[in-house]
Amino acid sequence: MHTRRLGRSGLKVSELSFGSWVTYGNQVDTRAARELMAAAFDAGVNFFDNAEIYAKGDSEVIMGKVLKELGWPRIKYVVSTKFYWGMRTCANDNNTLNRKYLLDAIDGSLKRLQLDYVDLVYCHRADPTTPIEETVWAMHNIIERGKALYWGTSEWNADEIRAAWDIADRRNLHKPAMEQPQYNLFHRKRVEQEYTRLYEDIGLGLTTWSPLASGLLSGKYQKGIPPGSRGALESYAFLRDGLTDPAKNAIVGKLEAVAKDLGCTLAQLALAWCVRNPRVSTVITGATRVEQVSENMKALEVVAKLTPEVMARIDGIAGSAAG
Repeated sequence: MHTRRLGRSGLKVSELSFGSWVTYGNQVDTRAARELMAAAFDAGVNFFDNAEIYAKGDSEVIMGKVLKELGWPRIKYVVSTKFYWGMRTCANDNNTLNRKYLLDAIDGSLKRLQLDYVDLVYCHRADPTTPIEETVWAMHNIIERGKALYWGTSEWNADEIRAAWDIADRRNLHKPAMEQPQYNLFHRKRVEQEYTRLYEDIGLGLTTWSPLASGLLSGKYQKGIPPGSRGALESYAFLRDGLTDPAKNAIVGKLEAVAKDLGCTLAQLALAWCVRNPRVSTVITGATRVEQVSENMKALEVVAKLTPEVMARIDGIAGSAAG
């Protein structure tokens, strides 16, 4: 497992990381989570991604218990959380990035994770109702108080990220170091086009999510929604139309031939494709079984096989459907 710098920062994260979205608290309990995280760590993963909203806080509780039980030296792993949606339905704790919410939210996450600090903290979405300067100051204060080491954004557009960075630069505050966007063969434009200037101008790092397009690129949804899958969960019913999209599943079928020629699975091909982008600091993976962790890690063996000719072949198959 190789590591990459998180943008222009000095922090190094593993090329493949492990996230808890959907699985923890929904498909995975503490015992299973321990096995999964241990397997990922043993494979060289050092970054574990989480968020306040995942399973309404239970995801952080589970990860916190696992980290306590495993007892890894704190220097050996990186943990994240994200804020925006809030845990309670009230004026200052719901779809916001105001100062009151953010300073309260970090304390809640640290308690659930049983940590003194998180390495990365994200503004999970942009908040058009709160001045960006207020949000930037709050994130700066979280870092100054030793509760996080770096802050960033998730699914912000390029103008919003640059505005936050410029405010921090003018005020000599901690600047946003990373963005967490969706990135996969069907969702590419933001990473490959919209953020292009930000990589060189401000040194933006990327911790990308959904490399398999919620499982679509694994091929498991070509014949419908299988029992026990993410698409079968009622809380994620909003994904079903996309997962069963006939046009996209036809593309997945064509990509199977590429994977076969490379001697890998569809999922490994999709993961390797994301890792191959040098702008990506780390690709967040997920799993419900230890075997899946092992299979995902094998994607790193595929990266070197993605020659310009193979990349052109993949682009010829999936490029037209990319958003």
